[in-house]
Amino acid sequence: MIGIKSINLEELKQWKEEDKAFQLVDVREDSERTHFNIGGDWIPLAEIVNQKEKINTDKPVVFYCKRGIRSQIAIQKLKFHMSSSQFYNLRGGIYPLL
Repeated sequence: MIGIKSINLEELKQWKEEDKAFQLVDVREDSERTHFNIGGDWIPLAEIVNQKEKINTDKPVVFYCKRGIRSQIAIQKLKFHMSSSQFYNLRGGIYPLL
């Protein structure tokens, strides 16, 4: 999607190694999270707007899902309700790790 910043798994790993302050948000369904999980806060896509107070806009926020599509949708939805230039999509999602 146009206008959405993204990072890949390697960059996310680097952020973690550097102890960069950021929030990781999993937008998948509960059953997916139970199957495989890389951590972070869990806010299902269907609840992303209703639970927007859980998102910390004072630091970068990386949204992820299985393939990176729902996380892009989550960012698009939030752009209508929150002003942040620090939202990042995990490009390709966690699929390569599965």
